[in-house]
Order: sequence, then C-alpha cells, then structure tokens
Amino acid sequence: MVETKVLVVDDDSNICDLIELYLQKEGYRVYKAHNGSEAIKIYRDKTVDIIVLDIMMPIMDGYETLKEIRKTSSVPVLMLTAKGETFDRVLGLELGADDYIVKPFEPKELVARIKAVLRRYKPQTQKRALEFSDLIIDADSYIVKYKGQEMEMPPKEFELLYFIASNPNKVFTRDQLLYEVWGYDYPGDSRTVDVHVKRLREKLPDNKEWQIKTVWGVGYKFEVK
Repeated sequence: MVETKVLVVDDDSNICDLIELYLQKEGYRVYKAHNGSEAIKIYRDKTVDIIVLDIMMPIMDGYETLKEIRKTSSVPVLMLTAKGETFDRVLGLELGADDYIVKPFEPKELVARIKAVLRRYKPQTQKRALEFSDLIIDADSYIVKYKGQEMEMPPKEFELLYFIASNPNKVFTRDQLLYEVWGYDYPGDSRTVDVHVKRLREKLPDNKEWQIKTVWGVGYKFEVK
C-alpha cells in the first residue's frame, strides 16, 4: 500500500505533535514544520499528499505560504486557524485552500477532514470525461482543458465543476452543492460555494454553448444551450 504523506505546519510544537500522533495511528507519514519558510523547504524536498497549514505563524504566515505553494502545485491544503470569522475563512478559500478547521478542534474531526479531502482529490476512474464546446473535464486524470489549454484547478474547484457539469441545466442550492461536493455541511458558510464559483468563472469565461449560471434566490447551474 502506498504511504500517505502529510505535511503539518504550525508554530505550536504541541499541536504538531498531537496531530502527528493521530495521523500515525491512521498509518500516515508525517512531516512537521513550524513556520511557512520551513514548510516551503520541506514541501520542495518531499512529495506530500496533503498539507495541514496554520495561518498565524512567524516568518511567513499561512496565507503567504499558500500563495507560494499555489504558484506551482494544486496539492490539497487544509487551513488550521484560531480565527473563526467568515472573512478569514473566505480569504483562505480564495487563495486556494480546499478546506479549513478552526481551533480548538477535535483531532478525530481533523483526521476525518483530511480523509475527506484526500478521498475527493484522488481520481475516480469509473467516471468518464465530460466534453462541451471548448471544454473537457477529465475525472480520470483530474484535468480540465479550456480551448485546448490545461487549466490549473485545485481539487475542490474540479469537484464542483465536474458535479454541476454532470447535471447540465439542473439547478442546485448552495447547501446541496456543499453536501454533494464537500461531503458534509458547512453550517452558515454557503459563501464557500460562491468563492469557488467565482474562481471557476475567472478561469472559464462563458462560452456561447454553456455557462455557469447564477439562479437568483436559489443557487447555480451549468447551463447548456
């Protein structure tokens, strides 16, 4: 069995050790860093499957670290933060985070979140590629091509796009999309969907034959004309 590798980044060594303890029980290999600069060095030296990234850190905070990672990689990132305000969560998502969890947290919940992100990141070979005008969404390889160009797309963006495109012209509420794509509820955080839709639209401008359309007062749909 291929070993799953996790990079845990937090300036609190006790938190790092606690997370490591629970992840090792699940059979994961854990690398630890205590600031963003150290995390970047480890990330470049090691091939990791997911990063658990704290926001408030010295030298280089979580936001700057995430920006640096996203310049070259779509590796899943789960933000770990003591901040619970919507602004902080949305900013992390806008920068490319795939999920977040607020301190204090239950270690078992963190492990469950990590498993959920990894489960959605891995290609599901039973799904076929979807093809529309100028757009190919290939679930076997997690690749999206728009006008022949491969688009950089983090796992959650891909999952959202694939789901709505698999159900053309069907309207989904934000809560439905949260449940179907993320796999569990984000109470009161429907803006998570809005953030991801915004990022998809920036990468995939409307085509004459399809568009990601807002249905006001309801949610979104992938409209095929």
